[in-house]
Amino acid sequence: MGNSSRTLRPLREDWQRALCVVAHPDDLEYGAASAVARWTAQGKEIRYLLATQGEAGIDGVEPEKAGPLRVAEERAGALEVGVESVEFLDYRDGMVEYGLPLRRDITRVIRRSKPEVIVSYAFTERLAGRITNQADHRAVGLAALDAARDAGNRWIFPELVEEGLEPWTGVRFVCFGSAPQTSHGVDVTEYLDAGIASLRAHQEYMRGLGASAFDPVALLTSAAVAYGERLGVDRAVAFDVFEIIPDTATLEP
Repeated sequence: MGNSSRTLRPLREDWQRALCVVAHPDDLEYGAASAVARWTAQGKEIRYLLATQGEAGIDGVEPEKAGPLRVAEERAGALEVGVESVEFLDYRDGMVEYGLPLRRDITRVIRRSKPEVIVSYAFTERLAGRITNQADHRAVGLAALDAARDAGNRWIFPELVEEGLEPWTGVRFVCFGSAPQTSHGVDVTEYLDAGIASLRAHQEYMRGLGASAFDPVALLTSAAVAYGERLGVDRAVAFDVFEIIPDTATLEP
């Protein structure tokens, strides 16, 4: 885990809407879902957006069968933390490329849902614990960060304005989970069990891990305890937080 000695600052929660943007079913469940459970309990509106169906994630199950299984598990896991809106962009699992099409598709959803906060997965080459990150995570995380600014600029993807989607400059910050460097934390002492239940909903995926399988309780609890010490609470999740400054000036008439 990166920055193990640094104190975490509490993440601001003076907002109402968030969009969680990740590559695969289960990406949010490795920690962030516990924070989502806290936020939905506060009455915040949280939506999930996934680039793929995770169809290449189970070696023993062909993609055309694995995709629907993993979609169903993601929807079930989302419900465990109070999220009903789960949308898929249907990019090909394992082959997501960073670029304008991905940025545009995420920007479209941002303009439509008008979040104040975006939650994503680390786009760095390494994750917390110096684990090598996966290509789809890197592509989607970086695209989510860029789309947070693209959403506010009418001259980027003007076709979205033609679709009736006006610019949205309301994204205040983007939070990246599983990052090697973390700056802010969320107290999930009362919500860790919901986050664990959200990960446990991915039964077919975890069964497919075989010898690489893990205990969701042990995995999430150990991380939550470590981050809790840095935040000064019993259990926490941590994020690397990027503030968003609009690209364009607004001229007063």
